[in-house]
Amino acid sequence: MAVLKVKFTKTKRDKLAQILWILNWVSVVSGIILFSLGLFLKIEIKKRSEVMAKGDINSVPNMLISVGVIACIINFLGGKICYDCSDANKFSRWKLVMLPYIVCTFCFTFSILVGALMCYTMRNELEESLYLGLRDAIKFYKDTDIPGRCFLKKTVDLLQIGFRCCGNNGFRDWFEIQWVSPRYLNMASKEVLDRLKSNVDGKFLVDGVPFSCCNPSSPRPCIQYQLTNNSAHYNYDFLTEELNIWMKGCREALLDYYTGIMRSIGVAALLIWLFELSVLIGVRYLQTAMKNVLLQGDLEGESDGWLLENSFVETAKYNISIIKNLGKANQISTVSGMNDPNINVQNTDCDKTNIKTKSIPAAR
Repeated sequence: MAVLKVKFTKTKRDKLAQILWILNWVSVVSGIILFSLGLFLKIEIKKRSEVMAKGDINSVPNMLISVGVIACIINFLGGKICYDCSDANKFSRWKLVMLPYIVCTFCFTFSILVGALMCYTMRNELEESLYLGLRDAIKFYKDTDIPGRCFLKKTVDLLQIGFRCCGNNGFRDWFEIQWVSPRYLNMASKEVLDRLKSNVDGKFLVDGVPFSCCNPSSPRPCIQYQLTNNSAHYNYDFLTEELNIWMKGCREALLDYYTGIMRSIGVAALLIWLFELSVLIGVRYLQTAMKNVLLQGDLEGESDGWLLENSFVETAKYNISIIKNLGKANQISTVSGMNDPNINVQNTDCDKTNIKTKSIPAAR
């Protein structure tokens, strides 16, 4: 029994073909939107690639870009097919192409759904990439004289100012590394030498943060050095007073920023998927209706259209049997005597002992 069978008259078939022609062109625009969203996300990730570790974070934008290009091509072809389907004579040249086209479009539509879901599952990979990238960027913050790292100080400072964040997980990350370049340390100072000697690795560690961690909205001048020393500042209590530096870590700030972008892109991709799925259903109805018209021979009469010619269970069993038969076709049976190319070939007896020879008379 056919699934969701609908009866179409000639007028309904023509209207359906015209509507699908318009919708396919709208789908071309949706493909351009997908491509643009993927390109936008790729550019945003590229902007801050210096504070991200290398990984698979570009898989989502690459997926969206690829799907967007394929959408433009498939829907452009679909518009041409639907335009010709308004005429039964023109449909005959697309008859053999329609079913493969529908199958390919179904796979492509499924890819849009996968791309939309990937936007929501990308958070873990992005978080790990940001954690490792920011850790290394902060670690090399002081290396302003080393080629390949000299740009990291400016990058981190602009990042902390722009996203109102400090450190990787928080401002205390700066306490654990030497972020002041050795060229700006006064080696004649006893305080500097004592700090270098007090550290096992010989690093100059201070309870301070770079200027880019300061909150300009704070009424008090920024306290960026000796943050944990209450006696170093007037009317100051490290434990109770709200510090005038950014409290949020840059990893969290960037993760929130990219998560918001990916959620918006995911919603847009889901809407496009629903739209493409509705167009695909319409194309399937048009294909089956036009096919039945040609079988009936009455181009002006009514015809049935459906999503599946048989039930879901029967269709699934039929497709599974096809796959199994394709697998068996390339196998050689191990059963003795089966599929033996020589099974029906008569054996030629070449044994010379079975050949009678004339005896030679003995000489007398």
